[in-house]
Amino acid sequence: MTKTYLFLIIAIFCEVCGTMLLPVSQNFTKIIPTTSLAVLYLSSFYLLTFVVDKLPIAIVYATWSGLGIFTIAILGYIFFKQSLSWQAILGLFLIVIGVVLVNTFTQKIF
Repeated sequence: MTKTYLFLIIAIFCEVCGTMLLPVSQNFTKIIPTTSLAVLYLSSFYLLTFVVDKLPIAIVYATWSGLGIFTIAILGYIFFKQSLSWQAILGLFLIVIGVVLVNTFTQKIF
């Protein structure tokens, strides 16, 4: 089960890195960022195929998208100087709490 969650974390990392390259690709006109983000997205989806064999797809997608949203919002604030209101920050932490609750109280398929 540890390997499954490791694949999920790496998939989230790949998706977040790919998404962070979207503005850098300048509407897909820059070849290196565009190629990199495509490889990262494909890697993310490839890793997710192994995760959905072990965990319910609803749980996988909720975790992948929820933690991705949280991470991208924080990195957008840090690297792209995007503002976050206190309501947005509260909402992001509620997403994380929801992901933790969903993963804690979901039966695993072995």
